[in-house]
Amino acid sequence: MNLAKKQCVPCRGDTPAFTKNQIDEYLTYLNSWYVDINENKSYYLLKKYKFKNFQQSLDFVNKISIIAENENHHPDIKFGWGYVEIIIFTHAIKGLSESDFVLAAKIDEISV
Repeated sequence: MNLAKKQCVPCRGDTPAFTKNQIDEYLTYLNSWYVDINENKSYYLLKKYKFKNFQQSLDFVNKISIIAENENHHPDIKFGWGYVEIIIFTHAIKGLSESDFVLAAKIDEISV
């Protein structure tokens, strides 16, 4: 399945969050993303990148922001000198949906 070819679908909040089995299946379509669970017991996607300097980190974040705006699905991004950390989940359902994996797959296509 090529998730990067799909579009993110706005979540109205009535879509059930993915089960652990669905998460495990969809993870196989991504490159080096991890799943973790937050203090509210909600699953989220996480990926960390390393860069040679601040400018490369910023350039990467700017590329992510274009994708996020085009998809109307916005990750949490932390960045600084030589690193970027991305967290993706669907706030409305307090968990993961297909759109989270679609966004991650689109981010995977960015050249680093």
